[in-house]
Amino acid sequence: MSSHDIFTGEIIGTAVLTLLGGGVCAAVTLKRSKARNAGWLAITFGWGFAVLTAAYISAPLSGAHLNPAVTLGLAIEGGTKWSDVPVYLGGQILGAMLGAVLVWLAYYGQFHAHLTDPEIVGDGKAIEARESKAGPVLGVFSTGPEIRNVVQNVVTEVIATIILVLAILTQGLNGDGKGLGVIGVLITSLVVVGIGLSIGGPTGYAINPVRDLGPRIVHSLLPLPNKGGSDWSYAWIPVVGPLIGGAIAGGIYNIAFA
Repeated sequence: MSSHDIFTGEIIGTAVLTLLGGGVCAAVTLKRSKARNAGWLAITFGWGFAVLTAAYISAPLSGAHLNPAVTLGLAIEGGTKWSDVPVYLGGQILGAMLGAVLVWLAYYGQFHAHLTDPEIVGDGKAIEARESKAGPVLGVFSTGPEIRNVVQNVVTEVIATIILVLAILTQGLNGDGKGLGVIGVLITSLVVVGIGLSIGGPTGYAINPVRDLGPRIVHSLLPLPNKGGSDWSYAWIPVVGPLIGGAIAGGIYNIAFA
């Protein structure tokens, strides 16, 4: 795979991942959405299908990493050259930001209706008080904990990401070197659903640094009325936790499976 193919594939794949994953969060969260209040099952399966679609599209170009934790785990395992890691990361963060913008465009009217509803945003003082915290639609873009405990939140993300990356590494790459085969993509998608159902409750299971950071940056920049803060005090946890988890998974693979 050339650097151009890797960069292009990761932009396209991560954009699709973030569009469909963020899209299901928007569908469940926003007023005037037909899927509002569809619940956690809809979100977990929506993200699983997002992984399935994005990986299937991008695998022929880049191998469908779509996640810096996966890239790091594969580099430690030896399946990805370290010199390619920055190319993967660059494509992933740009793709995640693009996908977040597409969510905003697709749900433009719903964002406006939600963020101008007094029941959602309250009065001006309430909006002002939220400027440094999570705003009322930040969950469409990024994750956040139900209980703010730094150690628990990091550990939860580490554990969840170890499961994801180890599941990918133990499948191996297909013969032509272009990433996981069709069955592997399906298995990975189901693993993501399983992680969300089982251990996604505490933090919203980012398990992917750019899936959280890219849309959080976009949230901070978009001209959304009454959007509140982007919760930057928490933002490092869904970046650091998954990277630690990906590195540990690569180490476990080398010790136990190589």
